[in-house]
Amino acid sequence: MIFLSVIFNIWVAKISLFDFREILEENARSEEAVNALAAESKIFEQYMRGYAEISEEELDLVMQRTEKAIDSLSFDYRLLGGERYAQTWSIYNAYGVYRESRDALLELKKCGGEDIGLLYEVYEMQEYLQQYARNLLIETLDAGNILYRKRIPGIVRVPFIIILVGILLFGMMLKLVEILNRDIVLPVLQLVKASKRIAANDFSVADVEVENKDEIGELAGAFNKMKYATQEYILILEEKRKTLDLLHREELERLEMEKQLEAMQLDLLKSQINPHFLFNTLNVIGGMANLESAETTEKMIMSLSSLFRYNLKTSEREVILDWELTVVQDYIYLQQMRFGSRIRFSIDCPADRKQAIVPAFTFQPLVENAVIHGLSSKEEGGRVLIRVWKEEKMLYITVTDTGVGMTKAELAELKARLHAKDDKRRGIGIGNIYRRIYAMYENGQMDIFSKKNVGTVVRIIIPYLEI
Repeated sequence: MIFLSVIFNIWVAKISLFDFREILEENARSEEAVNALAAESKIFEQYMRGYAEISEEELDLVMQRTEKAIDSLSFDYRLLGGERYAQTWSIYNAYGVYRESRDALLELKKCGGEDIGLLYEVYEMQEYLQQYARNLLIETLDAGNILYRKRIPGIVRVPFIIILVGILLFGMMLKLVEILNRDIVLPVLQLVKASKRIAANDFSVADVEVENKDEIGELAGAFNKMKYATQEYILILEEKRKTLDLLHREELERLEMEKQLEAMQLDLLKSQINPHFLFNTLNVIGGMANLESAETTEKMIMSLSSLFRYNLKTSEREVILDWELTVVQDYIYLQQMRFGSRIRFSIDCPADRKQAIVPAFTFQPLVENAVIHGLSSKEEGGRVLIRVWKEEKMLYITVTDTGVGMTKAELAELKARLHAKDDKRRGIGIGNIYRRIYAMYENGQMDIFSKKNVGTVVRIIIPYLEI
């Protein structure tokens, strides 16, 4: 339709614009040549006779106009035909001879001379040029009239052709609309309707049936496959979501159980009393009651009471550093009453004891391990050193003993028990501390260093916190 419309419009434009434009342009060029030659002849004659109102500039302008008019004449033989072509060349050649004579005469006049014979020759040439130009104008007008008369029947038929072509194009358009509506619009509307129902999570919509075997048909088939695939994928996601919800609930239950277990283990640690230590301590207290005055016995009883009181009544996860150090001093005092001068104990604490916060029940189990497992089996005894200091934003705690120490294999086994999830393998005392350090602090650390017959060092690193 577009191609036919373009061809038809070009044909109409050719008749109404190009053909008639050529006729008018040829007429205008021929008429301009006649007028320019006439004007130049008149001005030239007045100038040569010495009329004061005619200047050289005015003469130059009319001569330039004539030359431009002659140069603009068409020399297309196909367009002009034989007679007009010959007439045009006659004008062009005659104007060349005329221009040389005219310019020579004007140059002679500027020098003060004159040539009457040459002057009349120029006048005669002007007459011939004007006659040639008039003849060319007449022939051009005749040729234009002939061409116009040839085009008249076609021009008269143009409105009827336009109406006929319009009816034909309109019928073709209606047919195309019908084809587009049947093969494209209706299938697309079915796809849109089905898509809206699927977007509303309704996958019960029927398949989009399209009889076309073109791209629309392939699109409808792909849509139907996508519908079934999406429905299956949503069902899978729903099952996965239910499974994840179940796993999440189980994980929450497991975390709650671990939390309760941690509280129970902490309570167990608080209530744990070594029967052997309690028996030996009571024997010492009884022996001292017979050998000494009640002052020493009272001090031992007060230390033991303070130790029991701290273990049984402290429920916070973190306490002030000074409390922990005071309790461990009471514990060491009782052990010194038991082992005598074999146990030496010292505390080096540059950190602020009244402000720093540490995990509850940390020092006493570590010192107890140092005394029982490190120093008690060593005949000459040894020393226990507690160091607490602040370095940048971290609090460093070390418990060092000069006891029997451990071999590399024993140390590796101990670390393996600490990393184990089984508390029975890990041990309640040091294992509980190890687990709490890593549970309470994101960047907390606990390391053990030991060498056989040299001693053991337990190092704890936690964030420095204040009350």
